[in-house]
Amino acid sequence: MKRANSVLFIGVLILGIGLVLFRQCRPAVNPKPSKPGNKEVSKSTTSSRGLDRDPSAVNYSKHAKCRMDCRHISESEVKDILKNGNINYKKSELQATECNKKYAVEGFSKDKQHLRIIFAACNAEVTVVTCIDLEKEWECGDCG
Repeated sequence: MKRANSVLFIGVLILGIGLVLFRQCRPAVNPKPSKPGNKEVSKSTTSSRGLDRDPSAVNYSKHAKCRMDCRHISESEVKDILKNGNINYKKSELQATECNKKYAVEGFSKDKQHLRIIFAACNAEVTVVTCIDLEKEWECGDCG
């Protein structure tokens, strides 16, 4: 009986440690409340640590527009990566204040370019800061 209790205790202890480690390793997701008129927020439109995947507006910096033109990246491709791409948390800057956080979102364009797009999120809008082709160097000299 004493051995069975010891085995049970060790099993519960291992499960408890596993649960703690699982909760610490999981990325936090803080969904924003749904927009007026929406009864539910679908998984694809909820925020990922504050990034709204379906913002009310997408703005483009002058630099981003230049890089997009040079690298033949369309606004629809940018929006598709925003909605479906993967956030690279190592390349993102999330320690800044609410409207200065930058999210590095990676994915493939319709013509198979492997892209990293940097989005700055502020309230219900995002601004495209820059677009990077991860596999090809482009001569975009005058983008600044």
